[in-house]
Amino acid sequence: MQITDTAAIVTGGASGLGGATAKALAAKGARVFAVDLAGSIEKAEQVEGVTYVEADVTDPEQVRRAVDQAAGSGVPLRIVVGCAGIGPSARILSKKGSHDLNLFRKVVEVNLIGTFNVVTLAAEAIAKTEPLADDQRGVMINTASVAAFDGQIGQVAYSSSKGGVVGMTLPAARDLASQGIRVMTIAPGIIDTPMLATVGEEIRAGLAAGVPFPKRLGRPDEYAQLAIDIVEHDYLNGEVIRLDGSLRMAPR
Repeated sequence: MQITDTAAIVTGGASGLGGATAKALAAKGARVFAVDLAGSIEKAEQVEGVTYVEADVTDPEQVRRAVDQAAGSGVPLRIVVGCAGIGPSARILSKKGSHDLNLFRKVVEVNLIGTFNVVTLAAEAIAKTEPLADDQRGVMINTASVAAFDGQIGQVAYSSSKGGVVGMTLPAARDLASQGIRVMTIAPGIIDTPMLATVGEEIRAGLAAGVPFPKRLGRPDEYAQLAIDIVEHDYLNGEVIRLDGSLRMAPR
């Protein structure tokens, strides 16, 4: 599927994986709508071809407004990349007591339910576009994590939410096949995002050393490159691709 002269929504699009993907899609000729929270948008690097839209992925009305804005941009909405997410850490039992249920609920609400909310509302808009070759109308790329498979100590909420995104992939692709919409998921390993920038160099070096090859942290632009490849490769559908340098996470 061609990217030029299409509209694309990227959630979490103000920075990190989403920021890199929004920039890459715009460079390919897409009209990009980067959806994020107000605080993140205020700090975002302004990129030509990218419109920043304030919305919380867990709020149906806010997401619907963002989808309507993209769908009404004058070019067909065909691409959705979901990068919005949070990753707080807590053990089921610790010296502080048991895992806070509200924290668990919040992580699932943002990472899993937020992803589903965007998929559902955007699919409704994409389904109304004119079909291309092979009756294709669009593609959705969601973001899981290697934690969906190799969750570490303290990642029970995060791993559960990302495992749900993995589990959503195939049935979503099957549900939307009749509408000509593909659904794929990327499961990144340790990527050098702003979230990781808050840790010290010693910790970063240790994380990089644990990657079999190449022995370094992944880059957001590598995620964006894979997202572009998925959009352009029409026969990729219903699958999860690990982007992790062959990393398998240890318990801690």
